[in-house]
Amino acid sequence: MSEFTEAMAGVATAVTVVTVNDERDDVGGTVGTFTSVSLDPELVMVSLANTGYLNELLLRRDRWAASVLSAGQKAIASRFATPGRPGARLLLAGTPHHRGELSGALVVEGGVAALEAETTHVVPAGDHTLYIARVLGVSYVEPSLAPLVRLRGRYRPVGGPDTR
Repeated sequence: MSEFTEAMAGVATAVTVVTVNDERDDVGGTVGTFTSVSLDPELVMVSLANTGYLNELLLRRDRWAASVLSAGQKAIASRFATPGRPGARLLLAGTPHHRGELSGALVVEGGVAALEAETTHVVPAGDHTLYIARVLGVSYVEPSLAPLVRLRGRYRPVGGPDTR
């Protein structure tokens, strides 16, 4: 492991599932870089590896959904991170979810928050692509739930909102 990789592994990131509908199927993936970049206008950013099918789809489809997972959703994170995974509908079988009204993408329920977005800028960044997107709507916010984070190569729960 390079020093850079080791250094970045020590930075906790919220575990998020990004989904998109390509009119034939639903595709999704677990991402470790999803963040707010502006409050006015409301913009978010997701970073995806250039080699993935989800990246290919987001280059063609502007609207997508992001579900920030809660501590109890480690299995969902793992399913969406597995190489060669099936479509998102199969991965969410038996898991509460709904189709976003504004994006048409699947939204995982039971997480910390979920939103729908529309890409406004695509920025090549080395072996990744950054998607900056305008927030179309917030599907839900559950501040009482503890988020799931990735730290040092593992999914870990963190304390709830009242943890100091």
